[in-house]
Amino acid sequence: MAYESDASMATLVKGVVEDVRELFREEMALARAELRHEMSKAAAAAKGFGGAAVLLWFGGMFILTAIALGVADLFNWPAWAGFASLGVLLAIIGGVVALGARRIINDVQPMPRTVETVKETFQ
Repeated sequence: MAYESDASMATLVKGVVEDVRELFREEMALARAELRHEMSKAAAAAKGFGGAAVLLWFGGMFILTAIALGVADLFNWPAWAGFASLGVLLAIIGGVVALGARRIINDVQPMPRTVETVKETFQ
């Protein structure tokens, strides 16, 4: 009797382990399928953003061209002077933005709480 009880208990445990393994495999397969589906949606969105970025770039270039030609016409300058003045203005604005970004990046401290905790742990 005790032998049958041990055998049936071992069979039950083995069955539970097999069921857990199968459940884990099924869950992993589902996760992989969902991940593939979501990644394909993300890739489609990235392509859309890429196309939008190209169109916005060209639109911006046409607007800047129109502004440069408009400035040249407004002041009766040659076209190159309008482009040069707009180029200088954009370079100044770009420099100011770059300096601001540099100031911000210098203040970045990657994972400050984690670094502090690790230092405390090893002291």
